[in-house]
Amino acid sequence: MRHFNYKNGELYAEDVPLRDIAAKTGTPVYIYSTATLERHFNVFTQAFAGRKALVAYSVKANSNLGVLATLSKMGAGADVVSGGELARALSAGIPSTKIVFSGVGKTRPEMDMALKAGIKVFNVESLAELHVLNERAGVMKLKAPIAFRVNPDVSAGGHEKISTGKAENKFGIAWSRAQAAYAEAAKLPHIEIIGVDVHIGSQITELTPFKAAIEKVGGLIKRLRAQGHNIKSFDVGGGLGIPYNSDNDVPPGPDAYGRLVKQLTADMEIELIFEPGRMIAGNAGVLLSRVIYVKQGEDRKFAILDAAMNDLIRPALYDAYHEIEPVMQTTSDLRSLYDVVGPVCETGDTFAKQRSLPDLKADDLVVFHSAGAYGAVLSSQYNTRPLIPEVMVNGAEFSVIRQRPSLEDMLSLESMPDWLSATHNAV
Repeated sequence: MRHFNYKNGELYAEDVPLRDIAAKTGTPVYIYSTATLERHFNVFTQAFAGRKALVAYSVKANSNLGVLATLSKMGAGADVVSGGELARALSAGIPSTKIVFSGVGKTRPEMDMALKAGIKVFNVESLAELHVLNERAGVMKLKAPIAFRVNPDVSAGGHEKISTGKAENKFGIAWSRAQAAYAEAAKLPHIEIIGVDVHIGSQITELTPFKAAIEKVGGLIKRLRAQGHNIKSFDVGGGLGIPYNSDNDVPPGPDAYGRLVKQLTADMEIELIFEPGRMIAGNAGVLLSRVIYVKQGEDRKFAILDAAMNDLIRPALYDAYHEIEPVMQTTSDLRSLYDVVGPVCETGDTFAKQRSLPDLKADDLVVFHSAGAYGAVLSSQYNTRPLIPEVMVNGAEFSVIRQRPSLEDMLSLESMPDWLSATHNAV
């Protein structure tokens, strides 16, 4: 469910007209709904009522401090993949004891930062990483709590660029080497084994891959315990998909997912850890944009927007679909086919091809739905286009939670080399 609905012929975010936000911040702008974030988090956590479970929100999906603080207030933990994301989670008030640190390339400074903070667990992805972590924990006279991320070689379907559980993917310990990795970790003086971790992909739209992975890793947990390892937690990862296209089948919801996981882990006596990101934030956000021009080409019509691929790269990167709607409803039944494009000098700067939309004209406002995850976090300043604002709505209130930098702000981070400076040339 998303709290972006038409009222009296125009689109609102909760109780705020999107036109009001556009008037204050300009466009393009990301807009997030507090009510949707809260609802999605509650629905997910309720699916595991009665079980010991930590919902560690995947910060990479949407890392804005306002989003993180909203979820922190509700009891969320965090799944982080960098020192920067760790700093964000801590700044937003997420307790370090609810933070899990994932990722294949953790650096020594990042490990030190996480050890000092006292995070819940490192999800270790290689033996090389394990030994560096043992070294850093030794320097700090600590024990690092770890779970190995194991790669179960399970295909989750979906786009190849967001698949993480196949043998050819870069993630995790190879399945054939998992037990040996735990045996090696048990010998290290500054490592404490506490769990097992698995993550098979993103935007998974059926339960079968989850079932295969959980059953496979569940068997591994039994074997590890029989070998004397104290496996207290099972990180099942994230990846549950969301509906991007209202005309297509809806992915399974958290309730069905919860029933499956609880059934498959009923006899384990183990803490469950989850890393939902897209499922929490995806439909909690929209990208609001304005039509600059409508252009008639040789054989098609283009709606040229002020948003571009640097603001929302998912269509260019993943061929991703986002539902597009005008902010103002029309009483006319007239529709046209549009290629919806941005102003960046790339043919790939295309959001949709031959999309049927109500007739558009210059200055019309349109929204891209389901843009709350992997939208703002993947944006860039390509073509020297400033990062766009982010706004959070709460009932009838809204607040800018990331400002649009000025061109002066952007240029201030750069400098001329000495040999090109005016001072040097004047000498």
